[in-house]
Amino acid sequence: MSSTFASPVSSPALSSFSPRASRPERRQADSLSSHWMSLVLEELDYGVLLLNAAGRVLHCNLAARRGLDENHPLEISANQIRSREAKDAAPLADALLKAEREGRRCLLRLGDGERRANVVVVPLNKDVSQAAVLLVLERGQLCGDLAAQWFALRYGLTPTETEVLKALSAGVRPNFVAEQQGVAISTVRTQIQSIRAKSGADSIGELMRQLAVLPPLMSTLRMEVN
Repeated sequence: MSSTFASPVSSPALSSFSPRASRPERRQADSLSSHWMSLVLEELDYGVLLLNAAGRVLHCNLAARRGLDENHPLEISANQIRSREAKDAAPLADALLKAEREGRRCLLRLGDGERRANVVVVPLNKDVSQAAVLLVLERGQLCGDLAAQWFALRYGLTPTETEVLKALSAGVRPNFVAEQQGVAISTVRTQIQSIRAKSGADSIGELMRQLAVLPPLMSTLRMEVN
């Protein structure tokens, strides 16, 4: 039976192929892929850090650089991730080690009071020569400014309604929103009712659910943080 596939030797493109000639192309492709991955991480409105088991920072995206301020239980010092409180040092080190060596993922609850946050630890140790660990920081609000603006444009919210929406997504109660805007609570309730009517949300809870599932993307107007 004759085959419909051409012989590799008969193909001019394949006949000039050599493993040595492909190495620069492979290195270039790997470099480009790594660059794209770095750009992807910078677009996410979640703080993401890539570490080794010893806690050395291999990559820290913009959201993480913004989020790791003095109110966060973690900090970067001398290119190492560290806990600000002594009680968190052992759980953090143990989570990183088990993620790298055993492939365990976990949710860490770090800090106390206002300096308290959830951190997801994700192992990256499958089919790689050198394992790494991914830390994903929780967001301070349901959605970022860019996602809120998209939502506002999609449903035709007024500028004042958009500000109310952003405040609600940050966990601000309606009475405090009224105080911030210098208006009566009845005005804010009317604005919330208008937002719900335009978005089709039956309740504030449903409105928050719609915000929670928006793509977590950073604003293109962001200011870089050193």
